[in-house]
Amino acid sequence: MLGIDSAPPELLFDELRGDLPVLSGLFDRGLWGPLESCIPAITVPAWMTAMTSKDPGELGIYGFRNRADHSYDKLAMATSQMVREDTIWDVLGRSGRSSVVMAVPPAFPPKPIRGSMVGCFLTPSDTSQYTYPASLRDEIRRLVGEYLVDVMSFRSEDKEYIRRSCVDMTERRFRVIRHLMQNRDWDLFAAVEIGSDRIQHGLWRDHDVSHPRHDPDSPFATAIRDYYRLIDDQVGSVLDLAGDDTAVMIVSDHGARTAAGFICINDWLIREGLLTLTSQPPRMTPFSKVAVDWSRTIAWGEGGYYARIFMNVRGREPEGTIAPQDYERARDDLAERLRAIPAPDGSPLATQVYKPEEIYRRVRNVAPDLIVYFDDLAWRSNGYVGHGSVYTTENDIGPDDANHARYGVFGLVDGTTRGDNVQGLRLLDVGPTILDLLGEPIPDDMQGRPLTELSHQPKDRMGG
Repeated sequence: MLGIDSAPPELLFDELRGDLPVLSGLFDRGLWGPLESCIPAITVPAWMTAMTSKDPGELGIYGFRNRADHSYDKLAMATSQMVREDTIWDVLGRSGRSSVVMAVPPAFPPKPIRGSMVGCFLTPSDTSQYTYPASLRDEIRRLVGEYLVDVMSFRSEDKEYIRRSCVDMTERRFRVIRHLMQNRDWDLFAAVEIGSDRIQHGLWRDHDVSHPRHDPDSPFATAIRDYYRLIDDQVGSVLDLAGDDTAVMIVSDHGARTAAGFICINDWLIREGLLTLTSQPPRMTPFSKVAVDWSRTIAWGEGGYYARIFMNVRGREPEGTIAPQDYERARDDLAERLRAIPAPDGSPLATQVYKPEEIYRRVRNVAPDLIVYFDDLAWRSNGYVGHGSVYTTENDIGPDDANHARYGVFGLVDGTTRGDNVQGLRLLDVGPTILDLLGEPIPDDMQGRPLTELSHQPKDRMGG
């Protein structure tokens, strides 16, 4: 399984298909189609949704940052230790089968497995102990020198730095992938490249002519196209090693789309009388640094690809203001008001608001009270306070050209597939499909089903 983080179907299946002979060749002879991500469509928890076949509620992971408890100020960064459900390599290990797992988030700190594990972009640096077994770290250093775990500070105006770093990181990662393919015993080899996500966040406006801030004279107009050509070449080098008898799967955890702008969620809540500060900050300020009058606050929000709304419930939060018996009414009212937020020109936004217990099989840890996709992720959430408006073109944590999108990509060649375009594929189905390809029984608690079943269905049921 080769993961191309954030790769959009609009690029791989359509716009760039003629530029990508290796990937296009896989799709032409395999089962392929758009892959519906989880909610939220974020790298963490999306890859673990794929690898466990459990939704984010069951995982208890709702993004990179999660409320540690019901206090107002404790946020915990996601790590591998938060994943308590069995991954597919856990299942395989109990059957005596080996895996190489490379940079599949969250993979720091690395966990002992039957095989080898290399940490993901959450690794602080390659001086951290980011491999299992520990000796693998020195083996990688001898092979590539510094192993680049991520593009540090990829939210930057230095576009040449972003472009160059993504290329350098990807070339080194695939050198390690080829080395481990040849020097480890494995039944499953699963690797994720994060550079595709980073270059899209940094250079999407240069690529997408419909972007509101597109510069047709940008020297980086072909940077994303050129990067995917590099990915295509690297995938080709992996396929040469894998051989024709190896099932190959291409996966992206979500897609990407132009970020039209940002909704200042906490400024909106203040305007609506739902969030009260003891003093107004003189400039744009992170929410964690403003003085909140919790005794007069109903709700607050977090910025990010989607808006997380938390409500101040009596008996649950320290200074709760919503009586428990009024919680559902207050939540419904807030959801209705969020859906009614218009675009800056007054036109409606197609905003979706979700209650966790309605979209997840189970809700673990501290979930948001409401999950908000502004205009189906065309608009991001900005959590800072003090913009003077509900709308901004500025991201709260640095420049960002793109938001995530609901659909990633899926492709599978296993010797039985026929080059069919299939609809209805889900990220939840990836794990069961891998187990099925390896002839392993699928645990009853997995939510997905093997997509290999689709390759044997009549064509009119497959959308092809």
